[in-house]
Amino acid sequence: MRQGEKEERVRNALEAFRIEVPSWGFANTGTRFGKFLQPGAATSIEEKFADAGEVHKLTGICPTIALHVLWDLPHGKQSVDEIRALATKHGVRPGSINPNTFQDQEYKHGSFGNPDGAVRRRALDHVLDSIEIAKRLGSRDVSLWFADGSNYPGSANIRQRKAWFVEELRETHRSLAAEQRILLEYKPFEPAFYHTDIADWGMSSLLARAAGPQTKVLVDTGHHYAAQNIEQIVAWLLSEDMLGGFHFNDRRYADDDLTIGSIDPYQVFRIFHEIAFFEWETGTKPDIAYMIDQSPNIKGKMEATVQTVMAAQELFGKAALVDHKRLSEAQDKSEVVAAEECLKEAFATDVRPIIEQWRKSKGLPADPLRALYESSYVEKISRERREKNKGATSSYA
Repeated sequence: MRQGEKEERVRNALEAFRIEVPSWGFANTGTRFGKFLQPGAATSIEEKFADAGEVHKLTGICPTIALHVLWDLPHGKQSVDEIRALATKHGVRPGSINPNTFQDQEYKHGSFGNPDGAVRRRALDHVLDSIEIAKRLGSRDVSLWFADGSNYPGSANIRQRKAWFVEELRETHRSLAAEQRILLEYKPFEPAFYHTDIADWGMSSLLARAAGPQTKVLVDTGHHYAAQNIEQIVAWLLSEDMLGGFHFNDRRYADDDLTIGSIDPYQVFRIFHEIAFFEWETGTKPDIAYMIDQSPNIKGKMEATVQTVMAAQELFGKAALVDHKRLSEAQDKSEVVAAEECLKEAFATDVRPIIEQWRKSKGLPADPLRALYESSYVEKISRERREKNKGATSSYA
């Protein structure tokens, strides 16, 4: 592939790539054992918006911030005007809206799958309120993750819980506006250690279909067993028109929430490749929301987020360099080595100079992470927020 064609492919890919940052990624978070407090961590929704705005200013590709309803809109629909004002002030829009049906005491035995009809109704009402908030904020996607499951054999009627989920999800779907979507997430285990009600992509896909056509599957890259072939899952969901979005992170074991590409950048590349290959083969561009779901506990919040966005751009750009025609021909002839080399050549290509030139053409810093350090933004927010973070709890909640 000629250098000029490489540059054009990467630039075209960058023009179309946007990635959403999570509000909770800027706050003090950790594990169920505890968390390490950071002096510059965001302690309010305004500080989260300020941090997200700074990331977008440095990278130019993060125009939205995902919001958790109970954490970011504690007064529900009454918080909408405040969110709108913050969006205008900091130059980032509200992105996906995330209801919370897992932290309150009532959800000890589940939410949509709880045997108590009153608890199921409470969970449903919260999700419906969250959809209304999304409508008022102009947010398209409502991301649903459920901690529902059981810890001991025989303690739950698995088939009955599935039926309750279908019922609640159908009612949720009926409340959507025409342009809205539900993104239904899955997770194999934790906090439920015997069975999880939506444990894998197949369960999520079946429930999404049962809910209605505006429901798609959300793939969290950390929500898989070790060594699971996530790109195959992505390929199947693409072929079934069921892939709605990603929560990107990396992991060594399971759901570690490590930064993208820190453990296995080749896996993220392979995921992006499957999407690009699908687009080339079908001539259609799937409607996929790219989102980060990381809560840096050791790395600095701002540094980790900017580093993550840069890694995502680099891997997305590499995936754009796969020679699809050559790959397809090699696959048709079962030329295994030639086909594999198509991927390895693209992955080995250093696209950073092309990305730096693209950034400069947009008036952005060529190296956003270096620009963050040189701006002294982290030092500034650490001074301003230090006292508030001293009073924060060291527990996870």
